Amino acid sequence: MSDTSIGTPEQLRDPDYMPPLAKAIPLGIQHVLAMFVSNVTPAIIVAGAAGFGFGSNSPDFPELLYLIQMSMLFAGIATLMQTLTLGPVGARLPIVQGTSFAFLPIMIPLVAGKGVDALAALFGGVLIGGLFHAALGLIIGKIRFALPPLVTGLVVTMIGLALVKVGIQYAAGGVPAIGTPEYGSLLNWSAALVVILVTLGLKFFTRGMLSVSAVLLGLIVGYVYALMVGMLSFDAIAGSWGNAAAFALPQPFKYGFEFSFAAILGFCLMAFVSAVETVGDVSGITKGGAGREATDTEIEGAIYADGFGSALAGAFGAMPNTSFSQNVGLIAMTGVMSRHVVTCGAVFLIVCGLIPKVGALIRTVPIEVLGGGVIVMFGMVVAAGISILSDVEWNRRNMVIFAISLSIGLGLQLEPGALQHVADTPRILLTSGLLPAAVISIVLNLILPEELANESTEEVSGGMSGHSKGSLGQSRDAG
Repeated sequence: MSDTSIGTPEQLRDPDYMPPLAKAIPLGIQHVLAMFVSNVTPAIIVAGAAGFGFGSNSPDFPELLYLIQMSMLFAGIATLMQTLTLGPVGARLPIVQGTSFAFLPIMIPLVAGKGVDALAALFGGVLIGGLFHAALGLIIGKIRFALPPLVTGLVVTMIGLALVKVGIQYAAGGVPAIGTPEYGSLLNWSAALVVILVTLGLKFFTRGMLSVSAVLLGLIVGYVYALMVGMLSFDAIAGSWGNAAAFALPQPFKYGFEFSFAAILGFCLMAFVSAVETVGDVSGITKGGAGREATDTEIEGAIYADGFGSALAGAFGAMPNTSFSQNVGLIAMTGVMSRHVVTCGAVFLIVCGLIPKVGALIRTVPIEVLGGGVIVMFGMVVAAGISILSDVEWNRRNMVIFAISLSIGLGLQLEPGALQHVADTPRILLTSGLLPAAVISIVLNLILPEELANESTEEVSGGMSGHSKGSLGQSRDAG
């Protein structure tokens, strides 16, 4: 519900309106808090997969601090591209950018167990993929037909399914603890459950800022709990804080630069999904905040900012950026459409990114505590995919496309050993599960005829071909 003390209804719907700073700054920080945990989590997960994350005892563990720092800094810079614009780059709308979960199923296989040495190829892929992403702004209107809800819903669902295992591993004690007596202990699970329960309580039984920041506040309570039960010590916090610099600038190509076909292809293919997600976010912002459709210029500018923001991030050791959907709902809730409010939040993110001590505190969060938050977040990714799929007309054709794409994509992800005789590059791409599912669903959607005979799927569905809306349900009723 909009607050008329900030401005008139007409002003609140105007992206160029500047509310009083005393109101704009806290509203901007609210946007940051809504996405803060989601923004830094991918860096923590990639470091864990590479082998120098939480609990690894790796000499490269301090590099995690830099990755967290860059996640904040370049989310802020990419957000400024959207709100202030740079020529055609940016939508001049209150769009919050941040590190996307969508790329994790691509990044995890690329770095798995390879340590810091894997980051050169990873960030090379981020940079090239970002430039490709920006180029999509020129043609996004012409390729949207290839990505209907059937495809985008499947891809988002696959992203969540690829990540839910990570949440359980974190809650149980993290990958380094697997095989030890501590893994899956009641103490570890208790910390994760505290986070989950607090998050659910705040999300459903409070309103406003408390509800919006439920995951962040749940992690804070879990952090305090970890201190109380001895999972974390004040000495460890003081040591991490004391060893971190008060100010540090980003370093270009800190980890080197390497062209990896698997990385580049993976990031370029995922750019399609990210671009479509951004189109949806831009449309949601203009509809929810201003009651109108997004213009072509706004959509193209948003895609340009997505891509160039990601490319710049890759050059300095940060993960790819995209628009954050949770902030779309926040705009609809507050009724404040001002891009300058989000600019205030972007400046706050940039300041945090230049102060390594902020990242030093984040890296002291016990992995079990983070696991509680990740379980909620990744579960919501799956739910978001299912929500998109609810718009699909579930006729027999679409069921076949979904069935084959999901079976192959999820199957390869669950049983990567099935591709042990495949070369490294295609194996990395295929065992992500995400890319085969996306490519198969796109191709089948483009080439299969619109109608399939009833018996075409009854033969393989065991009498479970569905009773949902659309021609499928109608055919059964008619038969």
